[in-house]
Parts: sequence; C-alpha cells; structure tokens
Amino acid sequence: MYLNLVELAESFGVSEKVVDDWIRDEGLPHVQDRGRLLFDRARVAHWAAGHGLTARAGFLAPENGAFTTGLELAPMLRTGGIWRDVPPAEAIEVLERMIASLSRIPKPVRALLAQRLRVKGGVNWAPIGGGFALPHFSTRVTLGRDAGVITLLLLRDALPLTESPADGVPVTRLFFFIPPSPRAHLDMLARLSRVIAHGSLRDLVERAVPDEELFRALAEADSSGGAELKHENQS
Repeated sequence: MYLNLVELAESFGVSEKVVDDWIRDEGLPHVQDRGRLLFDRARVAHWAAGHGLTARAGFLAPENGAFTTGLELAPMLRTGGIWRDVPPAEAIEVLERMIASLSRIPKPVRALLAQRLRVKGGVNWAPIGGGFALPHFSTRVTLGRDAGVITLLLLRDALPLTESPADGVPVTRLFFFIPPSPRAHLDMLARLSRVIAHGSLRDLVERAVPDEELFRALAEADSSGGAELKHENQS
C-alpha cells in the first residue's frame, strides 16, 4: 500500500515541508513515480518506529488498549523539570525549551513536537480543578519506550482559558506530559489526576516547596503503584 505526500503528512499531522525535511535529513523511505513522491506503508511504519514517531490518523494511527503498568512518574518529572514563576504568555515558550533539551529524542521528533505546540488547538489544557491542569497534545503524541516526560509549570498569574474551569478556580499549576506510548496516555492522565487529587502532592505544589520534595512525593506515588499518598506534616 502506498500513500502520497499529502496523505502521509495528514497521517502524521504535519506539513508537507516537514515530510520533505524527513526525506532529506532523516532518510524517510520513499519512491518517485512520474514526479510524485510515494511512501510504502511497511517501510514507513518501520522508519517511524525507529524514530519514535506515532501517527495521529490513517494507517499508522495509535491503537487503543488497556492502561499500562509500571510507569514511574518521578523520573519523567526529573526529565521535564520544574519551571517556576512562569508568565502565562511564556508557557508555550517554556515547553519549547523543555522539548529542545530532550537530547535522547531524535531531532525530527523534537521539531514535530515544537510545531504542534504552536498549532491552534494543538494543546488540550485540561483543567482538573483546584487551580491545576494537565495539558497534553490534542492528538496522540508519544516519545517511545522509556522516554515519557512531565513538566511542572508554576505560573506567575492565572492561565487565560477560552472556558473557565468548572470550579471557578483560576489555573496556575500545569503538569504538562508526553507519554512514552499510546497506551500510556490514559494511564498517565488518570494517575496524575489521582495523585494531585489525593494526598500531599497538591499541598506541596501549592506551597512551591523545593524540587526534591516534589520528586520524592511522586516517587512515593510510584512505589505505591499510584495509590493515594499519605498527608504529611510539613514544618
């Protein structure tokens, strides 16, 4: 099965220029037929898997499935980092800087992620109440095995949203995440929601405690399999 340039670009949710760049810089397999670029399904699937790319539609669309087990949130947060006193207008810029720092991720993947950050509607801000939100890409984007990332943004002011949060509390705390696999997406969304809603993590974030305390709180959630964290008395 062959796809043309337009169909392949739509399947990955990128521009045709990005596909051209992949051909030139990353060896995306293709053939030419009477001046047209054609892409073999099997060869492109193999290339995409090797580059950590997941299509959002079409022949490479991610599969649906049960939650993933064994995810550790704390290492992902260490990778993405904690960014403090961020002006809301600079939230996307901070995420771009974080993505650019992911040296283990192939360059074309980082370019794709940066492009999607700037696309209208490219990020689902996902407020969950209490001033927190779990932003993530609106289309299923993954980083490949053992490469998930979480970034915590502590905003200086409330994030302007097209619709106010259901509880009316302005959003000032963002846990942006990119999962390692399609199946891990829902798992991370559920687990982050749970550890924020229960236990000490919410209080620690609201009080802007040092980074290591936040890493320890997530490590505790990891060790308990994502179960409710115990409240701790902080001095």
